[in-house]
Amino acid sequence: MTPFAVRATPWVLLAGGALGLLASFVLTVEKIALLKDFSYIPTCSVNPVLSCGSIMKTPQAELFGFPNPLLGIAGFSVVVTTGAALLGGARLPRWYWLGLQIGSALGVVFVHWLMVQSLYVIGALCPYCMAVWAVTIAVFWYTTLHNLHKGPEVKAAIRYHSVVLVVWYAAITVAVLQAFWSYWTTLG
Repeated sequence: MTPFAVRATPWVLLAGGALGLLASFVLTVEKIALLKDFSYIPTCSVNPVLSCGSIMKTPQAELFGFPNPLLGIAGFSVVVTTGAALLGGARLPRWYWLGLQIGSALGVVFVHWLMVQSLYVIGALCPYCMAVWAVTIAVFWYTTLHNLHKGPEVKAAIRYHSVVLVVWYAAITVAVLQAFWSYWTTLG
């Protein structure tokens, strides 16, 4: 019998990919509005910490010479399509799964770099970006579990698949709290 974590993979890909695609699309629309009018305040800029505009105006927001959300639109389109195909009964070849693994691994490395930049260099957070961070991590983790599920060394990871995500997200939450602690303490 296939473990639950592996059976959940198509749903994680479909839902996570859809959320990531939506966030990437909204970020792209906001970036275009900002490019048209540099004084535009994005809808996700709500206070000094949650400030998409602060992030969108940095070089980190265009690491490869074009807005980062375009990578999300391309990547999450593949993820959504993969999830839908799997739910429709498709059996994808090993090379496809390895390609998805490489893409999701690059994505998770990239979002962690963006996290560090947001927290410790730029000093602001973007709610849509944080949604992308969250789903990229889940897509990577469940793609990894799918690809390794037959190996005996990953049985514990599969059994405790959700614990790994909770710990991962908790570590990011602690980093966010720590980075902006002086701001959070002024809210009370």
